Parts: sequence; C-alpha cells; structure tokens
Amino acid sequence: MHEMALCEGIIQIVEDEARRRAFSKVKVVCLEIGALSHVAPEAIRFCFEAVAARTIAQGAALEIIETPGAAWCMACSKSVEIRQRHDACPGCGSYQLQVTGGEELRVRELEVD
Repeated sequence: MHEMALCEGIIQIVEDEARRRAFSKVKVVCLEIGALSHVAPEAIRFCFEAVAARTIAQGAALEIIETPGAAWCMACSKSVEIRQRHDACPGCGSYQLQVTGGEELRVRELEVD
C-alpha cells in the first residue's frame, strides 16, 4: 500500500511547515487528490490516522478535495473531463487526449494553532 508512504510524506511536509512557521498543533489537513493520481482517498484516510499518531498532526481532521481528470482533445480542440487515463473524448470519441489535470496530490491547506 503506497498510501502509507504518501501519508508519511504528508506528515513530513506538515512538520517542516510547523518548524518554518512556528505552530504547535495541526487541527485540519486539507489534501487535494486528483482522479488520475492513482491514490485512493479512502486508503489515505485510513493511513493518515496511523501515521499522524504521536506527531504534531495527531487528532487532526483530514479533508480531501477530489479533483476530476482533465484533458485537451486534439481532435475537437476542447478541454474535457475524463474519469481515467485512456478514456475517449466524451465529445467526439477521439483517443488523442493530452492530460492537463487530475494528477495532483498536494497539501492544499492547514488549519493550525
């Protein structure tokens, strides 16, 4: 389960920010997870609590914003929403798509004391 390693990285980001900005407690961690990121939000929720134990983020709420996949269709010259890689364009059916969004996994916001 690579989500455990991802959560360890998230906690490292939070702890680095705590040292940089001198806060002592994290109340909320808000993550942005793209539909094409190959990250399962429910697995992140499960792992986050275990990884956050005995850290500055212990007991913090985890908010997840799921962003859709997006691509540029070269055939019809439109930006389209896609659910997974290698989907056809929902407008024209072409497979000539350039992914433009939905691959992200980022700490978007922290609520701290």
